Amino acid sequence: MLRLVSTTPEPAPDRWGERLPRKLGFWSAAAVLVGSTIGSGIFRTPAVVADRLDVVWLFLLAWILGGLVSVAGALAYAELATMMPRSGGMYVYLRQAFGKPWAFLFGWTQLLVLRPASYGAISITCSEYLLRVLSVDGSVAIVGSISRAQVLAGALLVMVGAVNYRGMERGAWVQNVSTVLKVGALLVLVALGLSTIGTPSAAVEAAPASAPSLSVVSAFGLAMVPILWSYDGWADVGFVSGEVKDPQRTLPRAFLSGATMVAVLYLAVTVAYLLVIPLGAMPGSKLIAADVASAVVGPVGVVLVSGAVALSTFGTLNGTMMTGPRIFYAMAEDRLFFRRLARVQPRYGTPGGAIVLSVVLGVVFVSIRSFAQLVDQFVIGIWPFHVLGVAAVFVLRRREPEADRPYRAWGYPWVPALFLLAAVFLLGNYLLSEPLTVLANAAVMLAGVPVYYAWTRRTAAAAARG
Repeated sequence: MLRLVSTTPEPAPDRWGERLPRKLGFWSAAAVLVGSTIGSGIFRTPAVVADRLDVVWLFLLAWILGGLVSVAGALAYAELATMMPRSGGMYVYLRQAFGKPWAFLFGWTQLLVLRPASYGAISITCSEYLLRVLSVDGSVAIVGSISRAQVLAGALLVMVGAVNYRGMERGAWVQNVSTVLKVGALLVLVALGLSTIGTPSAAVEAAPASAPSLSVVSAFGLAMVPILWSYDGWADVGFVSGEVKDPQRTLPRAFLSGATMVAVLYLAVTVAYLLVIPLGAMPGSKLIAADVASAVVGPVGVVLVSGAVALSTFGTLNGTMMTGPRIFYAMAEDRLFFRRLARVQPRYGTPGGAIVLSVVLGVVFVSIRSFAQLVDQFVIGIWPFHVLGVAAVFVLRRREPEADRPYRAWGYPWVPALFLLAAVFLLGNYLLSEPLTVLANAAVMLAGVPVYYAWTRRTAAAAARG
């Protein structure tokens, strides 16, 4: 039987060792960061934060600090990305600074929990709000115990997977358009809030300030968890830096401008919320943005905000599908994952196998509703790796002082050090408040240790056999 074998040669690596074609310009790179960050969080998280912080100035301070932390992290990652403009982002930085075992543990945690659960949670949120706009009950089961919302979420995953499989340009186009629209939706919310200034409904009674205490400090730390979840995405452009044109000039601008834009937007939106709804009335609001729009323009506001959330989360889902598969692709290039996933799709120039794997994992997770519901418990799992990623700046500055650094992190060493202090505070406070969640994350990560050594032995044995 004749077997057809593709004779298309693998693309030659560029001067940084990257085989994927560089097609993303500045605006597309910035849209990856902005679009991956702005999802459903800013439409609902302020109500969760208000439940933990009942003082207006503390509430606003938490959002300001969240923005500063994300910008500080983005500045540090910009230095690493310009040194190593390769697909995989944080995986590449950890490998260079701390070795393959730590890089593998990052990829392992992403593979097993963080990326699939993220795909599931984002796609479920998108489908539920899209069905709400269409006045369709998404909770109705249509295949066994699988609901309409879950089926639509799976279809959305397949859709964005197909778009990104067929070329980075297609995924970038979707990302650019959705980012412009979601930024526009947030600006409308800001305008709605500002329109109430001077009216009786705009009056906000600030809760009296209280002296700092252990309980206040603990509450502040817990409030930072959903805030930093809302800001999560500032590192994502690093995952696709191997496909960014003129990376040593483009990446620093994309990191800084994208993270700063999100921080300013989030602060403006939270102020707009406060202008319409007093802080004490925010807790318990499942979708505070809808309550604000309803208060200003009536019931139609709920429909408009539901549509905005659906659009926003669709853009985030597309951005996550652009970035996540590059982690698995980088692992496969290092022979720490199935080698087939390191192949570049010859027609479209994408990591096709890694994208297909991401879609499959996302569909599996979205079919098991509990995983989507538990995603918030695993958000904290990325932060130990963010600590290592920013620490890599210090390690590589000391170990490789002569290395080419087209961009050096602004404010070094103080700005990255402040990021590390904030991250350690977050993790330490969360350990004290939610020890079981932290231990669960640690267990997932440490389970990758024996897998790493088993995989490397398998790879070495295969190489020895020729």
